[in-house]
Amino acid sequence: MVDFLKKYKAFGFGFIIVLLAIILMQYYKILLIPEDAPVEIFFVFTFWWLLISIPIYKFSYLKKKRKTIYKFLILIILFIITLIIDSNMKMPDNPITFLFLMAFWIGIVYLLVPAFVLKYWKLIVLFYIPLVSYFIYLRLFSGDLEAYLRIKKEIPFAIFFIPIPIFFGLWFYEQWKWLKNLKAEKSQAELSLLRTQINPHFFFNTLNNLYALTVTNSKQAPEVILKLSDMMRYTIYEGEKESVTIKDEIEYLKNYIELHKIRYRKLVEITFNHTINNELTIAPLLFIILLENAFKHGIETLTENAYIHINLYEVNDYICFIVENNFDSKEINKSTGIGLKNLERRLSLLYKEQHNLSINKTENTYKTILKVKKHA
Repeated sequence: MVDFLKKYKAFGFGFIIVLLAIILMQYYKILLIPEDAPVEIFFVFTFWWLLISIPIYKFSYLKKKRKTIYKFLILIILFIITLIIDSNMKMPDNPITFLFLMAFWIGIVYLLVPAFVLKYWKLIVLFYIPLVSYFIYLRLFSGDLEAYLRIKKEIPFAIFFIPIPIFFGLWFYEQWKWLKNLKAEKSQAELSLLRTQINPHFFFNTLNNLYALTVTNSKQAPEVILKLSDMMRYTIYEGEKESVTIKDEIEYLKNYIELHKIRYRKLVEITFNHTINNELTIAPLLFIILLENAFKHGIETLTENAYIHINLYEVNDYICFIVENNFDSKEINKSTGIGLKNLERRLSLLYKEQHNLSINKTENTYKTILKVKKHA
C-alpha cells in the first residue's frame, strides 16, 4: 500500500492544487459554483484534477521528450483558441467549443498514456460518439435556445462526464495489474536466486566430505562420487522445476543419508520413516536444508550416541517433515548459515500462508518441524 501511495503521490498533489485553486477563485468571485448540480461539479473537478495530476505524474517522462512537450504546447494553444472562439461567439454550449474541448482532452490523455488509448480506443469511441451525436442533436436540432435550455435543465449534462471515471478506474486497474505482475516477477527472480544459492551451500559441505575420503585413499570414494553425481543431477535439473514428486525427494534424501553413512566411522543411529503417498508433489529441495543442519550441528559435534530421527508423513491437508537430533551442548556454533534463512524465504514465496516451520531446542536435542500444504 505504501509503494502504491508513493507511486501515485502526484495525484495527491494535483488534488490539493485544484482544491486550493477553486477555493481561491470562489473567494475572489472569479468562479461561481452552483449549489444545485453536485454531480456535474464532481465530474468537472475530476477533469481538472486529472489535467493537473497527470503532467505531474509524467513529469520525468515529459522532461526527457521534447517532441512530447511540443505536442503538449500545441494542445495548450488549441485550448486557448477554444476559449477565444467561445468568448467571441457568445453562444451558450457552443458545439464548436464542445468538440474542440473534447479534442483537447483526448489529446492530453493520448499524449500521457498512448498505450492505454490505443488499447481501449474502440471503447472510447463506443462511449463518446453517441454522446457527442446526442449533444449536437439537442443543441442544433431540438428547437430554439429556450427549448434546448429546458431540455438541459431536465437532463443533467453530467452524463457526458460519466465515461471519465470509468476510464480513470480502468487505467488504475491497469496500473494495479502492472504492479502485481511486477511483484510476481520480482518474487520469481528472487526465488531463482535462492535456488542457485542451494547448490554451492550444499555441495561445499559435500565436497569437504569427499576430500576427507580421498586424503585417506578410502575405497568408498568412488561410491561417494557416484552418489554425489546423482545428487548434482537432481539438484540442477529437478531443482529448477516448480514441483517434484515426494518419491523423487525421498530418493534424494536417502542418497544424502547414505553418503554421510559411508564416511562415518563412529556409531550413528539414523532412521528415516516415510509413510506418505509417493505421488504427492512438493517444491524441490525443501527438506535437505533441515537434514543437512541435523548432520552438521548434531552428529558432527558428538563422539558417541549420536542420532538423527527423520519422519515424513501426511496429516490432514499437509505434508509434515520432522527431523530430530541430539548434539553436544558444550559445542557452541554461533554461525546460523544461509541455509535456514534461505529456506524460510523460499517458503514465504512458494507457500505464503500455507506452511509452518517450527524449531524446538532443549539442552541437548534439536527438533525441527516443517508443514506445507499438500497438492495432489
